[in-house]
Amino acid sequence: MGATEDKIKGNWNKVRGKLKEEYGELTDDELVYEEGKEEQLLGRIQEKTGKTKEEVKDFIDNI
Repeated sequence: MGATEDKIKGNWNKVRGKLKEEYGELTDDELVYEEGKEEQLLGRIQEKTGKTKEEVKDFIDNI
């Protein structure tokens, strides 16, 4: 598991709040975190925002 996945798992409420601030188009349903499915979560965020996976990971890593 990488740094992004560790941050998602350890600080999900903070990460979710920051994502919603930055990308207001994200819904609560799209930001449902399930342990072990971090890649699917990143894919949903990427699809909705139009950002690359690396851009999404960088944003999360800098929270």
